[in-house]
Amino acid sequence: MTEALVMRGVRLQRDAVVLLEGISWAVLPEERWVVLGPNGSGKTTLLRVASMYLHPSAGHVAVDGEAFGRTDVRALRARVGLASPAFGDLLRPTLTATEVVMTARNAALEPWWHAYDDHDRDRARDLLDRFGVGPAADRPVATLSSGERQRVLLARAFSGAPAIVLLDEPTAGLDLGGREDLVERLSRMAEDPTSPPTVLVTHHVDEIPRGTTHVLLMRDGRIAEQGPIDVCLSATTLSDTFGVPLVLDRRGDRWMAWGATR
Repeated sequence: MTEALVMRGVRLQRDAVVLLEGISWAVLPEERWVVLGPNGSGKTTLLRVASMYLHPSAGHVAVDGEAFGRTDVRALRARVGLASPAFGDLLRPTLTATEVVMTARNAALEPWWHAYDDHDRDRARDLLDRFGVGPAADRPVATLSSGERQRVLLARAFSGAPAIVLLDEPTAGLDLGGREDLVERLSRMAEDPTSPPTVLVTHHVDEIPRGTTHVLLMRDGRIAEQGPIDVCLSATTLSDTFGVPLVLDRRGDRWMAWGATR
């Protein structure tokens, strides 16, 4: 079975600062991962390397069996669905929500760079519906609320035929109702066997979607723990990762964590 994503011995250094060190990790096609860790632990940097927007200083990165550095990076990026607040800043404000989603098939930022047809538009509109922003399909992204833009970027991440989908804090900035609605929609995607493997970065265990299979815990640019979520996510591993004593509870399909009383 070809791994959707492989990293072996990845190191990233900028000037004298080491941002990632010793990252060895693989995501299989049927897996759904959550990445947890404190601010500055390297979570977003990890996704930027995985999505081919940062080149590691050392190590091996491959998506869908194609190695970074040996394949046209534009072709590789088209195999990765990415939803990131930073990516949203790159979009031309007058693009419609449908155009934003549709152009993901070619990892493009503008619709005129490639040819699209009615099938592409219908697929884009279907994904916008699945993420609860269908009525905004023909609106320019500049007119959307921050929550609506988040949903458009999520729909874009699942567009085309990605080998893997990377989600960087997709619920950031949402109110409680919006967050819960989006967690439920991500849960449905996770439980859909036809959906691509996903990697979700978050700070909060209560945002882990139902259907998540694996966890990666990061601290100081290194992997602190990785593996099946039922085995590797515990009060001990979470406390060690965040550097504070925490209580972890699971009720049904949802996780919760809070500070342990001293």
